[in-house]
Amino acid sequence: MGYAGIIFLMAVESSFIPMPSEIIIPPAAYLAQQGEMNIFLVILSGIIGSLIGAIFNYFLAYYLGRAIIYKLADCKLCKILLISSKKIKKSEEFFLKYGNISTLIGRLIPVVRQLISLPAGFSKMNFKNFVLFTLLGSGIWVTVLATLGYAFGSNQELLLKYYREISLIFIILALFACATFARLDKLARLVVTTFFRRKK
Repeated sequence: MGYAGIIFLMAVESSFIPMPSEIIIPPAAYLAQQGEMNIFLVILSGIIGSLIGAIFNYFLAYYLGRAIIYKLADCKLCKILLISSKKIKKSEEFFLKYGNISTLIGRLIPVVRQLISLPAGFSKMNFKNFVLFTLLGSGIWVTVLATLGYAFGSNQELLLKYYREISLIFIILALFACATFARLDKLARLVVTTFFRRKK
């Protein structure tokens, strides 16, 4: 399906339908390594597709609202697609805990990655910030997958081994970044509050 196929499949992966990006980007990157595709266009297509899917979820949540999305999440079709209100709730809790930065960090964490756009839509997060953070998070994730596919695509066992290790590292780094950001945010609020109190 070429680059258009990558965009389409990554858009699907980034929305409700559970299609792992691990079966899209690494094989395309391996084809790039074989000279059949361009690695930079593979990465670009992956990022564009991820953004399209994320924007779809954002506006779906933005216009339908929290109550309707939660009701839809428990319908039979969503259960077939492995979506549930519990998973959405986890994503929403993650978003509420870490704020806007979670739309970047969440793109690096399995399961959260597909659904983090929904709470951003619920809260009517600034769209420009949403796009920026989503682009950054998707860019990191797609680049990592493409690098793995380009380097180890011919050896599926080795690719799986490194994918698992890198996924674990990314989850740890994501949690560490969220914790650090939360502390810095609290510190900044404390400084601002103290400053204004002294002024008064």
